[in-house]
Amino acid sequence: MAVLNTAEFETVKVRFQDEICFLQLHRPDADNAINRRLVEECTAVVRHCEEHAKVIVLEGLPEVFCWGADFRELGSQESGGHEKSHAEALYDLWLSLALGPFVSIAHVRGKVNAGGLGFVAACDIVVCEDRSVFSLSELLFGLMPACVLPFLIRKVGPARANYITLTTQPFTAQQAVDWQLVDAAEENSGNLLRKHILRLRYLPKTGVARYKKYLRNLDDILIPSREKAVEANREVFSDRENLQKIARYVNTGKFPWEGE
Repeated sequence: MAVLNTAEFETVKVRFQDEICFLQLHRPDADNAINRRLVEECTAVVRHCEEHAKVIVLEGLPEVFCWGADFRELGSQESGGHEKSHAEALYDLWLSLALGPFVSIAHVRGKVNAGGLGFVAACDIVVCEDRSVFSLSELLFGLMPACVLPFLIRKVGPARANYITLTTQPFTAQQAVDWQLVDAAEENSGNLLRKHILRLRYLPKTGVARYKKYLRNLDDILIPSREKAVEANREVFSDRENLQKIARYVNTGKFPWEGE
């Protein structure tokens, strides 16, 4: 297997066990919030895995899987020249997790919010700790989960995705299982993960790659929705009123509905 140079990674931890890659989101001082560096480093790992791994296990921290966008970095959301915007890069990372030539597993512990739900919904298989809590809070700030929604709809259906978006209410691991966002949950999620890996390790890489290619050819939502999702993301994150709400929250910790 070719060696992946992770020496300069700042936001993720990576280890390989035969053809299984364990990719841990690791920004403990920021609740594993998604910034540009995290997307770049995850993308580098996933690209490597396209050739060199048949299973990717995506994990967070014990108390928080991923808390969504890094509000402090919103000023650099759009890049100049011909570089991808942050939204394009993130959507393409999720596309790779969903349709790449490997089995992607999200191992969820603790809290998951907003863009963190996108990582979860993009994966082929989702296992979680039974105390995990999920939420989609964007609309509270006048935003919308534009890039998350195609992946969430593919998992739970349009009506349930609409309900989760509009209510912004946290929901439990059991609800996530009932709604088909999560495949299995139990107190010892590490043991649950091991059970899945023990079975998946028997799958041949060529068979997995061929199957995932077929899924990509069948896809009628993720790829067609990319341009619409990125444009909707650009619209809400260029709205001055939305940006003011976010800046106020970053500076004071106050939500949009709270008085001065």
